[in-house]
Amino acid sequence: MRANRLVSLVLLLRQRGRLSATTLARELDVSTRTVLRDMEALSAAGVPVYAERGRYGGFALLPGFQTQLTGLNHDEALALLVAGSRRGAQVFGLGSALASAMLKVVDALPESHRDTAAGVAERLLIDPETDLLSRRSVAEEVPDTIVAEVRRAVLAGHKLRIRYAAAGQTPKWRTVDPIGLVTVRDQGYLLATRSGADRTYRLSRVSAAEELPEPAQRADRVDLDRAWQERSVQFRTGGDQVTVVVRVDPARREDLVGTALAVRAEEVDADGRLRLEVTFQDERHAEWALWQLATNAEALAPQWLRTSLRNRAAAIATCYEASP
Repeated sequence: MRANRLVSLVLLLRQRGRLSATTLARELDVSTRTVLRDMEALSAAGVPVYAERGRYGGFALLPGFQTQLTGLNHDEALALLVAGSRRGAQVFGLGSALASAMLKVVDALPESHRDTAAGVAERLLIDPETDLLSRRSVAEEVPDTIVAEVRRAVLAGHKLRIRYAAAGQTPKWRTVDPIGLVTVRDQGYLLATRSGADRTYRLSRVSAAEELPEPAQRADRVDLDRAWQERSVQFRTGGDQVTVVVRVDPARREDLVGTALAVRAEEVDADGRLRLEVTFQDERHAEWALWQLATNAEALAPQWLRTSLRNRAAAIATCYEASP
């Protein structure tokens, strides 16, 4: 860990010039005392770092000092910078490692291209926190210690013991054979098998994890994208699915179909509206989908869905009857 920090110190000074101990401590998430000790270590190792005192003082490198990080051309480094700007690194507990790696990538560029690469953050924005409607994407918080333990087991091919709380259930210890990690919309998932059966665990529901020394029972190679697609199909076709008959304005058909799992039947009514039989994941999913369409769609069956939508509409109407 300290070796990586020392490299990051050198790269920060090379790319940004003179920096105070306070600034370096903030960048590296350490104390100023740690920065001072690291500077002494760099000097002892022959790195030409020196200190300037005074109000605008700080630490700097002698002009012309070069590191030995080479081998990337401009486009290769730019591709890494763009890929590295995604928040998946945060989900998998690699945020600090990513920051250090990006410093090394920039430093590996020829001098003529360094300014261009350094401006990537100003010119290319990947997955901002909010969309055009100001809807915020909130990443799930998972302690780095837990993610690191899970990640080590996945990459080492060892069995993993996790304390996991399924939805609506109390946490339980489980021993699984990890296959891979997936991040989707800032949510992390562990793909694994348990007693030979496929299992998918949401990282935010793991409260403790322990890598075991025993080798995991899994194939040597895996197509993770295909595995995720298969798990997605299993999820969509499992659970407490419900079938709904609905009349919908043709202009809103795609909005309805886009939220449903499947369309079982479709026909055109005499008035031009479409009558569809569609399947949803569960009752909550069905109610949410129909509510989004307001009066552009009408649930004809089952009766519980009509009653639920009517009660929700009545509650909204009551809320706005009185003056504020």
